[in-house]
Amino acid sequence: MMVIILVFFSLYNPVFFTYGNISDILRSISIVTLVAIGVTFTLAVDGFDLSVGSTVSLSTVITASLMVWYEAPLWLVILLPIAVGALVGLFNSLLIVKIGIPDLLATLGAMYIISGLHRTYTEGYSIYSHMPMSKGGTAPGEFSDAFLFIGQGKWLGLPVPVWIMLVLVAIVYAILHFTRWGRVLYMTGGNVEASRLSGIPVKRVKVLAYVASGVFASIGGVLFTARVGSGQIDAGAPLLMEAVAAVFVGFSVLGAGKPNVLGTFFGAALIGVLLNGLTMMNLPYYAFEIIKGSVLVLALAVTYIHARKLRSA
Repeated sequence: MMVIILVFFSLYNPVFFTYGNISDILRSISIVTLVAIGVTFTLAVDGFDLSVGSTVSLSTVITASLMVWYEAPLWLVILLPIAVGALVGLFNSLLIVKIGIPDLLATLGAMYIISGLHRTYTEGYSIYSHMPMSKGGTAPGEFSDAFLFIGQGKWLGLPVPVWIMLVLVAIVYAILHFTRWGRVLYMTGGNVEASRLSGIPVKRVKVLAYVASGVFASIGGVLFTARVGSGQIDAGAPLLMEAVAAVFVGFSVLGAGKPNVLGTFFGAALIGVLLNGLTMMNLPYYAFEIIKGSVLVLALAVTYIHARKLRSA
């Protein structure tokens, strides 16, 4: 399918299949891929995380405020939002694992709580260098060149976010496929009761999966801030559906039939290629939601048909 789409857009516009445009597509999908990796972890344990979009937004405004409002050192600007993302994962785990709320309902509630938190924290305003403050005066800080390099720089001809995405995809792939923890994740998602009887600490595994989801969403938020050079309060809202679509498209990649990080990467790439090609065809931007929704519905249909065939086999 990817090959057909690439050939079609390449024939439509010769500029499409050039190094510069492919590089731009990879950069555009880097943040979605990171968020989708987090969703992959939760789906691997038969869970789901609807709060990743809000976590991206929270991470974005925390990152921007640390740099612009408080002039914090670079290491703190990067690590603190990631730690907050881990706390969000722990909060979701508390609701799902300890209290027993279904994952969709728990993360839906968490999504609204997190959204309210970052809006309250910023008083509804986006954060940018030397912005006017509600108490008078202007913010003392600005985004440093070192921080902006993370989202806007290039290394060996590729954007830095692309390198970060490729490295993290490779690490997660190795963890999921070549380590005991990866096998335990899939075993827990496949059959919770059998895993528990086998001595697997099922609750602890689920907690780690949701923490991983929060951490990857936060990394996506930090990269988003470095890329646009500001803290946008609704930055993560459109990323949720794209990330979910990427993960479910990835189910069918290489016949995996389950959440897998390589499939998630190709799912994100498929959506990125579609949006880039349709932009070149001058399709109205408001029609993109139709494309995203259609990709998600198609991915879900393929996934559930595949699952039904497995059950009836």
